[in-house]
Amino acid sequence: MIRTPVCDLLNIELPIALGGMGSASSPEMTAAVSQAGGLGAMGCHYLTPEQIRERVAATRAKTNKPIGLNFLLFDVREDSFATALELGPAVMQFAWARPEQDLKPFFDRSHKVGCKITNIASSVPEAVRAARAGADIIIAQGSEGGGHVGWMGSMPLIPMVVDAVGPIPVLAAGGLADGRGLVAALALGAQGILLGTRFLASIESPLHPNFKQAIVDSDGHDTQLSEIPDIAAGLVWPGAMTRSRRNRFIERWAGREWALRQHRAEAIARLRAARQSGDVDEGPLSMGQDAGLIHDIPPAGDLVLRIAQEAEEILARKLPRLLS
Repeated sequence: MIRTPVCDLLNIELPIALGGMGSASSPEMTAAVSQAGGLGAMGCHYLTPEQIRERVAATRAKTNKPIGLNFLLFDVREDSFATALELGPAVMQFAWARPEQDLKPFFDRSHKVGCKITNIASSVPEAVRAARAGADIIIAQGSEGGGHVGWMGSMPLIPMVVDAVGPIPVLAAGGLADGRGLVAALALGAQGILLGTRFLASIESPLHPNFKQAIVDSDGHDTQLSEIPDIAAGLVWPGAMTRSRRNRFIERWAGREWALRQHRAEAIARLRAARQSGDVDEGPLSMGQDAGLIHDIPPAGDLVLRIAQEAEEILARKLPRLLS
């Protein structure tokens, strides 16, 4: 079994974590990843306190293993954050603070109730900032990932963050989808991986089946970075762009962001209808370049075990043959 020190820190069996993906997370997917030995997570940043209680209860009905609750610091709701702390998850996950925002109060409150803390960083300064504030684990996220990302690729970012924050452990994210990605992350100095797009194409994922199939059908070249989904939603993320599938919705507004701002109400209504109906040409689909490595829609728990087994095979059999 593949195991790193971060497994002991989080009390999990395998160094594989689920990204807290907001509306794209579900109790079923969270529980499946944790039950298989990884760290399941649930996005809480747009949920009411009642919704958080309901979803955590639904998750814990399926597993008693550690889970994480994820919040966006630039737009955190105090009542929802306080509710999450009351529920006592094993991990509180944070991301995307405003430049002037003080991380320490959030981290201190989380530590006070016994939670470990992870913080996503898309640059070395962000990672150092979170480490100094008391994060237990830094997640180095490269721009290849789906959803909101920064500008640096995973290959240089991961070892730079490892060097900058050590001995604090680092998880790698962005462009990873299989055991090869886990082995590569370990080689770069990380102690595990965090995955988003790979788990979106799973049975427990709450995405419409059409969107799951769009990930499977992707060759990995059909994504682009833009602000268009955020402009339509009327929400500006600090320092982030969104990597999503290139489709008619994105192409309609590319270069015409000014017009999108004028017609935002109409655009967001069409967007929501497309998500509901599974219209992959009109509904934005956040997905990473690693979609080109995804060829099936299995149970999320099976994915955790498969990735670990693939990595073990590489480490135990393939790489040793390269040494004379």
